Amino acid sequence: MSETEPMFDNPAFDGHERVLAFNDAASGLRAFIAIHSTALGPAGGGCRLWRYADGEAALSDALRLSRGMSYKNALAGVPMGGGKAVILGPVPDERRAGVFAAFGRAVDSLSGTYVTAEDVGVSPADLERVAASTPYVSGIVVRNGVGGNPAPFTARGVCVGIEAAASFALGRSGLDGVRVAIQGLGGVGMNLAGALHARGAALVVADLAPVRVEEACDRYGAAPAGVEEILTADADILAPCALGGIITEDVARRMRATVVAGGANNQIADAAAGRALFERGITYAPDYVINAGGIILVSAEYFGATDLGGIEDRIDAIGPRTGRILETARMTGTPSGVVADQMAREVLAGARVDA
Repeated sequence: MSETEPMFDNPAFDGHERVLAFNDAASGLRAFIAIHSTALGPAGGGCRLWRYADGEAALSDALRLSRGMSYKNALAGVPMGGGKAVILGPVPDERRAGVFAAFGRAVDSLSGTYVTAEDVGVSPADLERVAASTPYVSGIVVRNGVGGNPAPFTARGVCVGIEAAASFALGRSGLDGVRVAIQGLGGVGMNLAGALHARGAALVVADLAPVRVEEACDRYGAAPAGVEEILTADADILAPCALGGIITEDVARRMRATVVAGGANNQIADAAAGRALFERGITYAPDYVINAGGIILVSAEYFGATDLGGIEDRIDAIGPRTGRILETARMTGTPSGVVADQMAREVLAGARVDA
């Protein structure tokens, strides 16, 4: 375990409080845990397992994701700071139990300054192995009616965010007949497909796993699309629900959707892509604003909340919050992502002053 020097030169470094590299030779664990801020409470954020191009790419992902968690928690009113863990894959099946046990020990060594949960590539069974080594984990069990898999709650927040964006950009009071292209049909994407279908939306879907596409087509009457085609599909709304960085400047300039609103983190690849969306008048519902439903649930479970209805109300508040951000962006002529970032930084700055 060591503090890692390259973080200071990484473009994604944003005054992070701590960034640690963990290497456990016995299990094969190689991981980064990035703690962006603890101004609002322990740094909360999931653990991602992915096959990165190299260690620098993994570090960059941890830095970007942890900053996003700080901003997400700040605007959602969650009493947590921002953190994220990434495990460098692949992890062979025969090593998986050992890797997650070692990751649990790594989390435990931070004495509660970081609380982990599920993210891409990590299953509830993996988190159970983590929980055997540390109490600083959430999102795996239901306590007093609160907790468990956060994906449906993330999808609920994304859905109300989409409704707010559709009202703002399309002038629609509902989603009946609105065409939504969903990229990625994992836990969040599939739950989102169900929620949108229930509201009358017409769906176009894509996923790397054909069986998931078939399921969405069978259950929700969705039309299939290729994974490369979905980003520029003929749709009113594009809902990215896979990995980040998928909206490049080129995609932004070719996109046919009027709205971007989905569950993935860090959807916009860089500032140039964001400018391209803004210049084309494409409405962007900031991802960390509308995908906060999962962390609202996870934090409530961690802190022992018992009022599921109150949690759902907090998630549903994502809709009005999204609407206010989009209206501010329109009035000030400022990209919505910039507006949201500034609001989050003000919350964090106020917490530091009060500390």
